[in-house]
Amino acid sequence: MKNSVLKNAAVQRVVFTLYFVLSTSLMVSPVTLATEHEHSEHAGEASSVSASYICPMHPEVTSDKAGRCPKCNMFLVAKEEEEEAGSSEDVDHAGHDHSAMDATATKAPAASQADKVFNQPQNTLLPGKSAQTPTNIKYVCPMHPHVVSDAPGTCPICGMNLEKVTLGEVGEEVVVGVSGGMQQALGMRSETVTEGTLWKLVKTIGTVEYNENAIGHVHTRVTGWIETLKVHTVGQQVKKGQLLYELYSPELINAQDDYMQARDYLKQDKNRGAVLLKKARQRLELLGVSSASIQQLERTGETLYRVPFYAEQDGLISQLTVRHGMYVQPGDTLFEIVDLSSVWVIADVFENEQSWLQQGRAVEVTSAAQGLFDIESSIDYIYPELDPVTRAMRVRIRLDNPNQQLKPGTLVDVKLFGGPNRGVLAIPTEALILTGRENRVVVQRSDNQFASVPVKVGMIAQGKAEITEGLKAGDKVIVSGQFLLDSEASIQGSLQRLSGSNSAATDPHANH
Repeated sequence: MKNSVLKNAAVQRVVFTLYFVLSTSLMVSPVTLATEHEHSEHAGEASSVSASYICPMHPEVTSDKAGRCPKCNMFLVAKEEEEEAGSSEDVDHAGHDHSAMDATATKAPAASQADKVFNQPQNTLLPGKSAQTPTNIKYVCPMHPHVVSDAPGTCPICGMNLEKVTLGEVGEEVVVGVSGGMQQALGMRSETVTEGTLWKLVKTIGTVEYNENAIGHVHTRVTGWIETLKVHTVGQQVKKGQLLYELYSPELINAQDDYMQARDYLKQDKNRGAVLLKKARQRLELLGVSSASIQQLERTGETLYRVPFYAEQDGLISQLTVRHGMYVQPGDTLFEIVDLSSVWVIADVFENEQSWLQQGRAVEVTSAAQGLFDIESSIDYIYPELDPVTRAMRVRIRLDNPNQQLKPGTLVDVKLFGGPNRGVLAIPTEALILTGRENRVVVQRSDNQFASVPVKVGMIAQGKAEITEGLKAGDKVIVSGQFLLDSEASIQGSLQRLSGSNSAATDPHANH
């Protein structure tokens, strides 16, 4: 019943089109005919107009008259080139009224008018001999896939021959046939689905920071005044044992005097003098006086009014808060010294990737700016909290930096290896066709037969995608040119469903 209604509708559309074309050709006024007659007398004197026709699909195909392309059967499109007419010819035709002719010339050709009729969504099913054609065979326009017919013919829009499409049963896999020449033209490439190991890999960006375990703070333990200052700028390099400053402090002077008195008392009472001398020496050490200064005090017996203080580690001055002559007291930070022989790299990892990482897993760090590539290390620490703004987890990596090439604040590329995922089916990521509803791949069933298959994707890493459902080892998937095949398969799937619905509508026992 539905097929007969479609046939009647299609016949009505053809009759309407013929009526429209005939009415267009007959709508020519007597004035227009008279004008054309007068103009024909001067045809030899008029400006020459050379009309060429070209195929929209094959520009190399040209003709001097209307027709069809011998390659694809499309309508040739007119392309007019007007040549400038002579001045005498312009004078002869100055009095002629060409308005009617211009109006007629601007009318679209019959084929274009038919295009407007057939290029409607409800008029895409063309009439055909469906009674003599199997229901699983349709004819589709390659350029306008919404134009479908039950019988061979040409597209009313572009004139191309309708291509035969064989449909399977509803729910059956849709297979698309592509010749070898067309495969080369599309640049199609295939790769075999293999079973192997995928490494969980996280690529991110990190920032070089100071190793907080290598930061030393210099404080004074007594009150006093800076008499001599040997460090003047932030960033200045210092060596272990280098003099930093000299301090005048009454408290240190008293401690030295107590030490000398205990030393003198040792001569009178060895036992008690030894105890007092030990406590006096310990007091000097706790106040920050170096062993070299104490030895100098013992050797010379003279009190040091300017007590020297030395650097306890190599590094650079990252913080400087004092100047010559300043008064200082306990709790003041005079200097901050950072050892750059090792640094930290702090990298951010997305929340959904944190389960891949464990402390001790391998890491590679690259600093292209410094010419350092693939520096191997490991995850030193995983911070226990996420950044509340970025929802990222911080990972700490320790790197040796003997030449101090890595500067704090430098951005580096970080690769975090999360361990192997063994025995998985993997395909190149470019083979995936990602849609909003599902993921698909195009599988090569034979040399010239292809099918679009839905798949479920697992882990994606290192340019490979894990396939958990939909493929098996040994299948060949298309990695280039698969989007056109997937579109063709979608069209055929739609036709297949259309064929199934039409069959159900015409089956008298469909509702029993």
